[in-house]
Amino acid sequence: MTKVDLCGVKLKNPVIAASGTFGFGEEYNELYPVSKLGGISTKGLTINKKQGNDGIRVFETKSGMMNSVGLQNPGVQHFISNELITMKKLGTTIIANLGGGSLEDYLNGIDLLNNTDVDIIELNISCPNVKHGGMAFGIKSKVAYEAVSEVRKICRKPLMVKLSPNAEDIIDMAVKCCEAGADSLSLVNTFNAMAIDIKTRKPIFNNLTAGLSGPAIKPIALRMVYQVCKNVNVPVVGIGGISTSEDAIEFIMAGATAIQVGTANFTNPFIALEIVEGIEKFMIEEGIKNLSEIKGII
Repeated sequence: MTKVDLCGVKLKNPVIAASGTFGFGEEYNELYPVSKLGGISTKGLTINKKQGNDGIRVFETKSGMMNSVGLQNPGVQHFISNELITMKKLGTTIIANLGGGSLEDYLNGIDLLNNTDVDIIELNISCPNVKHGGMAFGIKSKVAYEAVSEVRKICRKPLMVKLSPNAEDIIDMAVKCCEAGADSLSLVNTFNAMAIDIKTRKPIFNNLTAGLSGPAIKPIALRMVYQVCKNVNVPVVGIGGISTSEDAIEFIMAGATAIQVGTANFTNPFIALEIVEGIEKFMIEEGIKNLSEIKGII
């Protein structure tokens, strides 16, 4: 009833745990069987191990949170040799989220992931909380096109490109990434934002700005997903402030094939499962036999 096809990969339902909010799934699996989710997008991976940013990393805001973690991760090879082995036992779709500070980093990461059992590669060209890298590729459509084109030449996995809401033109960015060979798109990543400590008279974050996520961004993210879905012919994964099954259904009605749940995992570790159950309940109550009946009806 809730099965969806995401660029050739069959998901048991459209609910995916978003990158950076679910680790590699093992901790959440202690709370409930994460096999009940449609998939897990890994912690953002880079070709080399990263310690992440110094200073405050997470800061609560009204109806959301800001983060400046800085892609702390064990590195692609360590992931392949360790975390991936555990993830394969979880019984759900594995999406490897890959970041990079240069095109060479992306290509080297793709080369390693090609020879693994990951189901989809999510190319993160949109991270706003690192000093160099993702955002450089995620702002200008021409730069993104060139990066995705080079990755597409060697990528043997279904390729999902994660877009930034900070792009100069989100529709043009989406179209250009598809023209470059993206099999799917996911959007949006966090919004570039700022907070100041008025007592110390200094920015909260060492990097000055950080990524804003949570319910506060949902209406804007929904609008962007709707616009992109109307202008591309590949599956779109909706992200941004989703914290209820109603939110998830809105994104599907706006055209999304699947959705990712991020910040809400921190306030309620069971939320992804609750959203799956809420979607199923809604479909039964409304007499909906397949999500395709409501996908993109707006």
